[in-house]
Amino acid sequence: MKINYKKITIMLLLAATTMSMNSCNDKFFDAQPDNLLNIETIFSNRAQTENYWGGLYSPIQDVWDQPYNYFWSAITDEMDVSNWQEFPANSGALSADNVNTMYVNYYNKIRQAQIFIDNVDRCTELLTAENGATLVKEYKAEAKFLRAFYYWSVMKMHGPAVILPLVSDDAAGENYQIPRSSWDESVAFVIAQIDEAIKDLPVEHFQMGTTTVDGTQLGRINRMVAEAVKSEILLFHASPLYNGNTAMSNWRNLDGKQLINPTYDASRWQKAATQAKAAIDLAERNGKALFVKTGANDFETAYLSTRDVFWDGYQKEGIWLRPATNRYQWEIHASPRAISGTAYNGLAVVQELVDDFRMQNGQTIQQSSTYNENTYSSVETRYYAEGTNKMYMDREPRFYSYITFNGSLIPGAPKTGMKWVEFFATGNSGKNGAPRDWPKTGYTARKNIHPSFSVNPSNATNRAAMLIRLSELYLNYAEALNEAQPNHPDVLVYLNKVRTRAGLPALASGLSQARVRQEIRTERRVELCFEGKRFFDVRRWKVADQEGYRQGGNYEGMDMTKGTAINSPDFYKRVPAVLRAPWEDKNYFMPWHQMEIDRNKQLVQIPGY
Repeated sequence: MKINYKKITIMLLLAATTMSMNSCNDKFFDAQPDNLLNIETIFSNRAQTENYWGGLYSPIQDVWDQPYNYFWSAITDEMDVSNWQEFPANSGALSADNVNTMYVNYYNKIRQAQIFIDNVDRCTELLTAENGATLVKEYKAEAKFLRAFYYWSVMKMHGPAVILPLVSDDAAGENYQIPRSSWDESVAFVIAQIDEAIKDLPVEHFQMGTTTVDGTQLGRINRMVAEAVKSEILLFHASPLYNGNTAMSNWRNLDGKQLINPTYDASRWQKAATQAKAAIDLAERNGKALFVKTGANDFETAYLSTRDVFWDGYQKEGIWLRPATNRYQWEIHASPRAISGTAYNGLAVVQELVDDFRMQNGQTIQQSSTYNENTYSSVETRYYAEGTNKMYMDREPRFYSYITFNGSLIPGAPKTGMKWVEFFATGNSGKNGAPRDWPKTGYTARKNIHPSFSVNPSNATNRAAMLIRLSELYLNYAEALNEAQPNHPDVLVYLNKVRTRAGLPALASGLSQARVRQEIRTERRVELCFEGKRFFDVRRWKVADQEGYRQGGNYEGMDMTKGTAINSPDFYKRVPAVLRAPWEDKNYFMPWHQMEIDRNKQLVQIPGY
């Protein structure tokens, strides 16, 4: 298919803003007019040029637009939404005919980014404006970064990428029969493009002529964002799925080119560690830090810090922010029906994730001598009701800020006369009260539900979404350094920063590399749950078939068909609550849609599809 970008007309289809914030200019996420514009018209004036630039941001996913649009948590061992929707990835029905095609939008924006880079200098109105030359340079850099980021988004899902020529006119010719580049080539390409962008990106977007951060530019790409994304890319590149994966030695292009390098390269871990530390240092030099909110005691401080970071702490801890976020979609689906106005009560957290939260003293539930599932609390606390099962007592603070369980405090504004969540069969959020709006596992996600959230009367607290936050960079650094230099003191320094903010005791030195690796993986599991990281972590670690990381088969929960009170013993019986197809190794990557295989005869499919 011949694509002549000099003549083609472009429909500016941009994502509509789902929130407004007094401190934010959401221009680069706003909807645009739906009229058709040709290239000459777009770049003939500043307004159209900046609208086109803003449109380049639109495919950046909103991590809280769950469960339907940002669906990664619902197809991993975090939660289930099958009362509403069954994803082919869970049922075993995923195929090249029904795979999600979000990559189409990514490639559209990759092409549009190239058009912008090649044409923005034609906009004399922008160039001659006050600070116009600097703006054009920054806009180009952002477009270069976004072009690389969308390639990276394709790679995370589909593996080695098809990389298009860096041209936006007839020089591309009619040859769009392009094979995959190898994984190593793809990584080298996106890193080089980000490095090129970094040269012209400001570390932060300041008010003109000052060092004061410009709140109206919240969400724009800056150097901190670019360095953080490089950290993620190099961490993946060092990980077992891509580094010495002999199981995919035979995955090759038609000309025999090997797509995944089967030779292990230990130096990749050091490069990933170096990059993570560089991203951390840059962020901290510019005022970023873990958010801490002081409570009445250490436990409450950890609870409030990990709960409120999503609305009070995003500007402090957030590295990459998305000002337009559909947090309402998340809150109404995650909140129990006991919320004022009746929420949907269905982002069902699986028992396996619940079990991975530690006890208050840092022990696992298997290590603890006090953990049991057969006795009940004789007191009421601010976190749970009298009669709550002891399995939910004395857990780490994040358990109470991230998970809603039977007997827990209602996470938002409660209905009149209600205080505690009742997931037992006849309870205020139990199975008997609604045909579909109940969690199959007896738990719902609680993270990022504001305490004042209400459906009716409507009460919302606007905030930005954190796509990358400092705690993730700390864990990136700890993981990479533990593999490169397992005895380096920084491994525990940065891992313990995340643990102690969360109320867990610091780990002491002298632990084995394997033990620290497990602690880091558990920390990522808990700290970053529901934020779209787990799906990719278990794959890059190449452990999706192993217990503790298993990405298929049945998952447990409480017995939602039983119980008439918070302390009903028959509710607290582990049952197979979520039934999924067994794991298959072909699911380490998503297939290309069959239409792409049919169009591009050089494109080889992922083995198994």
